[in-house]
Amino acid sequence: MGILSRFRDVMMANVGGLLGQSEDPEKTIEECLRQMNRDLGQVKAETASVLAEESRAKRKLEECAEEARKLQRYAAKAVESGDETGALKFLERKAGMAGQLRELQSAYDQAADHAAKMKQMQDKLAADVSKLEARRTELRVKLAEAEALRRKNGSGGAGEAFRELEAKAGQALNEAEALAELRAGTREDDLDELIAQLERGKEAPVPGGPEANAESGGTAAEMSPEDELAAIKAKLNK
Repeated sequence: MGILSRFRDVMMANVGGLLGQSEDPEKTIEECLRQMNRDLGQVKAETASVLAEESRAKRKLEECAEEARKLQRYAAKAVESGDETGALKFLERKAGMAGQLRELQSAYDQAADHAAKMKQMQDKLAADVSKLEARRTELRVKLAEAEALRRKNGSGGAGEAFRELEAKAGQALNEAEALAELRAGTREDDLDELIAQLERGKEAPVPGGPEANAESGGTAAEMSPEDELAAIKAKLNK
């Protein structure tokens, strides 16, 4: 997960401090934008890979759950036809899949959680790039106004023109330094937690995921084949 380290470097960078030390804030913003866009491309590639892994994990889980449901249906039909021995065999096969189902469910939960976090990071970085581009445009406008004022007053009142230019440039720099908000406060705390969760590989159930409709899992999967056979018979009033 080397991409996380690179992403952290960009997101935690003190852009305001860099701009404050720079004699050319516009150039500094350009350099920052180039780096952020490179990292955004890397995050997008990583996100695509994670989403593909999530899809594979989901497909495997759904296939296994469907096989278990199929065995359940076969067992019910066997009971209906009076073949309890055959029904028990189907239920024993289904019970043997319980461990596999749990493993696949866990793998899917982890992949889905990872994918959700990566998409969050991608959206966050894309939003930061957009805001930085907007600040760059504002900075260019203000500096252009200051330069026009300097030229207008270049032949007379040079001292006043310089002071006005300095004020304009200072205002532009203050606007640019507002970018530090993108790297500070709760945003930084949120990102720290987001990256920490990714690095821990924290698992979290995903609402609406395959686990929500895996009928063959849960309490039925924990019952013995004999108990489940009895439950089927009771349901069919046998």
